[in-house]
Amino acid sequence: MALVSDLELPAFDYTDPSLRGDSFHVAMSALQAQGWLAQGPFGYIVLDRESAEFFLRTRSAIFPGMKIAEIFGVSDGPLYEQMKRNILHVNGPDHARLRSLVNPALSPRAVERYAPAMRGFLQELLAAVPDDGCCEFVQAFAKPYPSQTIATVMGAPLADAPQLHHWSNWIQRQFDAASMASEREHIELAVEQFYGYAEELIRARRKDPRNDLISMLIETEEAGERLSDVECINLVFNVLAGGVDTTQSQLAHTMRLLAQHPEQWALLVEQPELADAAVDEALRFEPITPFTARITTEDLEFRDVSFPAGTIVMVCAFTANRDLAEEAREPAGAESFDITAPRGRARPLTFGAGVHYCVGANLARLELREALSFLAQHVRSFELDGEPLFESITGIYGLAQLPLRLSL
Repeated sequence: MALVSDLELPAFDYTDPSLRGDSFHVAMSALQAQGWLAQGPFGYIVLDRESAEFFLRTRSAIFPGMKIAEIFGVSDGPLYEQMKRNILHVNGPDHARLRSLVNPALSPRAVERYAPAMRGFLQELLAAVPDDGCCEFVQAFAKPYPSQTIATVMGAPLADAPQLHHWSNWIQRQFDAASMASEREHIELAVEQFYGYAEELIRARRKDPRNDLISMLIETEEAGERLSDVECINLVFNVLAGGVDTTQSQLAHTMRLLAQHPEQWALLVEQPELADAAVDEALRFEPITPFTARITTEDLEFRDVSFPAGTIVMVCAFTANRDLAEEAREPAGAESFDITAPRGRARPLTFGAGVHYCVGANLARLELREALSFLAQHVRSFELDGEPLFESITGIYGLAQLPLRLSL
């Protein structure tokens, strides 16, 4: 049994700011060709699907959120309280209880109630596109659409959607070490302001229940268990943080990929029912969470390698998504973007796996599906109208700009 620290491993710095777009793809392909395990700046990186699933699913490794809090001296205040209660950082029976209470409100069937509102938002956004079809897609669609949706899901006024987006954008930066080091006060402020906002919203919904997520969470009960106001706030917090920037980024990447593969868009226009397949393929090909952290809580062995307790492991969804199960291998190949390729049962790991699988994944998938289906029925074709501007691969990997020319 080899100790992981004794192995000679290829080194890879995923914090390198030049890693984005094509350079990121090239670097990851080269790294994956060297094996399943690499040395990162803060720990180790696992690269194939089997190792990725192992570390995401094992009960002997957890999300290192509280370790991040310790590293950056976050020991009290709103951010600390949020991190302590975040469902990502809650484990064991407490986590199982929270998931059992929130899952019914975010099941595939439950989130379908928001689909008509999503189509309405998309219709309004498309109507605002200039006659020449030129638009910067992130600002015109990808940014406002999920924040409007989240406002509807929460039961918040649509006028508050831009503010919800602002809070979400800052709150997400707690998962980016560079932001925690240099922008912590802004993150703290966003958390504090959102907590106050959510408290007021929950108080209002207790007096006036409606057909929204907060009302459903307030009424949720299982085996006599109910959610406290603090638990409601933190679950809504997770839906906000996971349902705005992530959907914005994944939608922008999806449209970029389809602009670069016009034949795929033509298929989607002919068959809008392919929207679900297009969502899956985009999640597989360009995951907006390329790396997900875990820290071992006890000594762990995998493939004759020993990972001591306290070892940080970065799970690489980018390479794991390309490492298809043998029965799912296709002639087109994992490096091809193809919305018609049958990828078998190998579900993308973009939303994670195991007990901490993203709580808002069904909502995000629905937002993406509705966007692609709607646009495929109203946009005959489109093309890049300039170079996309890629953001960093650390944290949420998105696009700052995506200039497109739409043919309506």
